[in-house]
Amino acid sequence: MLKINRQTDYAVRVILALACQNPGVRLSSVEIQTEMLIPKSFMPRIVAQLANCGLVKTFAGRDGGLQLARFPEEITLKDVVESFEGPLLLSECMQVTDEKDCPFQKNCHVRTKWGRIQAAMVREMASINFRDLANEARTSPSPSLASIIVP
Repeated sequence: MLKINRQTDYAVRVILALACQNPGVRLSSVEIQTEMLIPKSFMPRIVAQLANCGLVKTFAGRDGGLQLARFPEEITLKDVVESFEGPLLLSECMQVTDEKDCPFQKNCHVRTKWGRIQAAMVREMASINFRDLANEARTSPSPSLASIIVP
């Protein structure tokens, strides 16, 4: 089954929570964790990975917290997913570059179809940015987002 792991899903929620804020506004990890229903045990790893990938900035201290490292329209769903999952591959054969690994590589009718489907998936994920997602969240907020969304 092709699916995004739980940690990646939580990372998307973190970025969405931050994207719903005005530029420069910080949220604490605890606020995000509570509002986005993220288990406490996941939050430090998610924040560290998002910071390492340059998607969020972290600030220590009483007035610390998290904020986006770029504008929400510059961060795509693909960026977040690939930060946690690695390159988006529909099939292992899409990585094959040597005929020793797959004798059908040069003339595989299925591989070309996988490639088209994979390209469509990557293109779609790259077209979804967090400004648009935040705008959608503002127009129909979920109960968990209601207290942290800035109208």
